[in-house]
Amino acid sequence: MSKTDYPVTPAVRFLRAHQTDFIPQLYPYEEHGGTAHSAACLDVPEHQVIKTIVLQNEQKQGLIVLMHGDKQISTRNLARQLGMKHIEPADPKQANKWTGYLVGGTSPFGTKTALPVYVERSIWDLETIYINGGKRGFLVAVPSAALKTLNPQSVDVAV
Repeated sequence: MSKTDYPVTPAVRFLRAHQTDFIPQLYPYEEHGGTAHSAACLDVPEHQVIKTIVLQNEQKQGLIVLMHGDKQISTRNLARQLGMKHIEPADPKQANKWTGYLVGGTSPFGTKTALPVYVERSIWDLETIYINGGKRGFLVAVPSAALKTLNPQSVDVAV
């Protein structure tokens, strides 16, 4: 793909700035299609498609959790592991304000506000992951080690 075949988002700029190799993956976005749709379009296992979930704690402070596409987050376990009382999904408008991305196109790379990032521990076992590139219908294939540029903390919260 040439440089003009995919969108140059803040996430792409972040990956370039950190000299992280990535392979752009475009697919037809479908409202509420989720990771099952993107995995099917790209012919990759849904387990390798990583969701970027923006959450907030009881003090309305934001955080990002990266989770396998075929798994859910136990917010109760997450709160317990992080020593917080309560964690819930952030309102889409608030998530957009923090990240600069629309829901369905949220990337952990190049967010407007530096939020703490938590990675489901088993994601590190994957050689290649497919994660949002900062626009709906646009994933990037990167080595899971690329997530280290986010200074994440590993957690065990998948259900």
